[in-house]
Amino acid sequence: MEIRWEEELSALLSDLSAVQAELLDLLSRKRQLLVTADLEGLADLQPDEEQLAGRLQACHDQRAALLQRAAERGLPATSVRELTAALPRDQRHELTPRVKQTAARARLLQHQSLANWVLAQRTVLHLSQMLEIIATGGRLQPTYGKENSAAAGGSLVDQAV
Repeated sequence: MEIRWEEELSALLSDLSAVQAELLDLLSRKRQLLVTADLEGLADLQPDEEQLAGRLQACHDQRAALLQRAAERGLPATSVRELTAALPRDQRHELTPRVKQTAARARLLQHQSLANWVLAQRTVLHLSQMLEIIATGGRLQPTYGKENSAAAGGSLVDQAV
């Protein structure tokens, strides 16, 4: 049975491109919700995130199966880019720019995900600092010190009377 590599790769790239576009949109919406601290909106995104994660897994599985079949036929099977490059010129002509575009979009997704992660981490740091201010009454206390160290440490055994 002959495999139509161009059709198989084109289908994979189409599926992956669609998922990537939806994921970019979702990450943008998520970033806006993080900025506005809209917890309900963030919770509402969860089903969409799970659905996209499932579709991405399906693309990954489709890619793995395609590369496995390529390896069985002696074609390059380490990446879609290498498999595409091994196709006859007329078949790879349309696919090569699509592979590059998909790879560039994957890199953009990494950047967007990192931006959201940094935003979430800064929010957690800010909240941690706010809790510390509330807990200490706004007074900065040294972490280490010689004066009243037993009293400050809450030691019951060594505390002087």
